[in-house]
Amino acid sequence: MPHLTLEYCTELADDFAPRELLKVLNRTLIASGLFSATDIKSRAVALDTILVGDGAPDRFIHIEVALLSGRPLEVRRQLAEALVNSAELELDETVRRPLQVSVEVRELDKDCYAKRVL
Repeated sequence: MPHLTLEYCTELADDFAPRELLKVLNRTLIASGLFSATDIKSRAVALDTILVGDGAPDRFIHIEVALLSGRPLEVRRQLAEALVNSAELELDETVRRPLQVSVEVRELDKDCYAKRVL
């Protein structure tokens, strides 16, 4: 834990390398001191069909982080802010504007989560 999902519209595929952004986001999670590197699972998902409002602007990146429940609200807020800042810094020079970047930190119920390392 945590699970990080990076969603981006396929139009952005020429503007940035999703794997490189995942590395930056993972380093941000590690730097938080909340997680060990081996506990972080990240993936990028390209979205072919998206629409924001009436279509202008319709370019976005959304980062979702799923954590086991129990972390204080302020810790989750700080984590969201750190991730959006890291994404902004990484994308600042490469991605054409306009671009929306959002982060959602959500909780998973500890009682309903199972994991095995095989």
